[in-house]
Amino acid sequence: MSKSRLGISLASAAGMVAAMVMVALPAHAGTCPASTTCSTTVTFTVTAPGGLTITVPDGPVNIGSGAPGTQISGPLGPVTVSDQRAALTATWVASVIAAPAGFTTGGGTAPETVPTSAVLYWSGTATTTGTGTFVPGQIDAAAAQTLTVTRTAYSKTTGSGNNSATWTPTIVINIPAQAVAGTYTGTINHSVA
Repeated sequence: MSKSRLGISLASAAGMVAAMVMVALPAHAGTCPASTTCSTTVTFTVTAPGGLTITVPDGPVNIGSGAPGTQISGPLGPVTVSDQRAALTATWVASVIAAPAGFTTGGGTAPETVPTSAVLYWSGTATTTGTGTFVPGQIDAAAAQTLTVTRTAYSKTTGSGNNSATWTPTIVINIPAQAVAGTYTGTINHSVA
C-alpha cells in the first residue's frame, strides 16, 4: 500500500514539474523551412489627440462705421475648425447665426436696433490641412446670406484623418435709414458638428 501511494505521489510530482517547465519556457520565434516565407505579425496604435473644435475671434470686433441708409462691410477675423478625431469619415459642418436680438445701441428701441435681416455673412475661401473636400458656405460677396437663420459657414464633405480649415468671414451691415447714432453691439455665433 505504501508503494502504491509512493507511486501516485511520484507521478503527481512529475506532472507538476513538467507543468512548471512548460510555463517557464520562453516563446519561440517562427521557424520555417528554407525557400518559404516566415511571417511575424506587427501591431501599433494610432491615437486621436483631440476632438472636433471651432475657434472664433475674441471680441469685440469693430467692422467700421457708416451713416443711416448705407452699408458697412468688414472682416470678422479668423475662424478655425480643427478636427483631431483621426476618423475614418472626417466630415463636419460649421454653422453661423446672429443672436436674434440683432445689433442694438442705447435702450434697444426700434430706431436703436439693426435687425438680423440687415446682417449678412460670407465666408470666402479657407486655408486647409488634411485630405478631402472643403466647401465654403458663401464663396464671395455675391453669395452673402442674412443671419436670420442658421447658415453653413464652411463644411468638409469627404476625407479621413486629422484636418483643419481657417477662413476670415466678411460681415456686411445694411444700416436702416431710421437708425440713430451710436455704437451697436450684437453677437455672431459659430458652431461645428
